[in-house]
Amino acid sequence: MSDDNRIERDLDFEQAQLAYSIIENLVEHTRIVSDLIALMAQVLDEDTTKALTQTPTWTAYLDSRRSMEKTKGDIEKFAELLNQLRPDDTNERS
Repeated sequence: MSDDNRIERDLDFEQAQLAYSIIENLVEHTRIVSDLIALMAQVLDEDTTKALTQTPTWTAYLDSRRSMEKTKGDIEKFAELLNQLRPDDTNERS
C-alpha cells in the first residue's frame, strides 16, 4: 500500500484540519509564554537570574524550547499532508 493511500485511510481532511488547528494554537501559546518568560527574566536582578538559570526547571525549559524548534519541521510536514488531504473543490477555491 502506498503512503498516500495509507494517509487517506488513516486521517480525513476534517480530522487533519482540527489536529492542525490544535497544534497551531499550542505552538502559538508556547511562543507567547516563551516571550513572557524572556521578558520576566529581563527584570530580575543578576543574582536571581543566575540562581534561576541553574535550576532543573530552567534546564527543562531550555530542553523544551529546543524540542519545539525541531517540531517546527514536523508541523510543516503535517501541513503538507493536510494539503494533500484537502478535497479537490477546496483546492480550487484557494
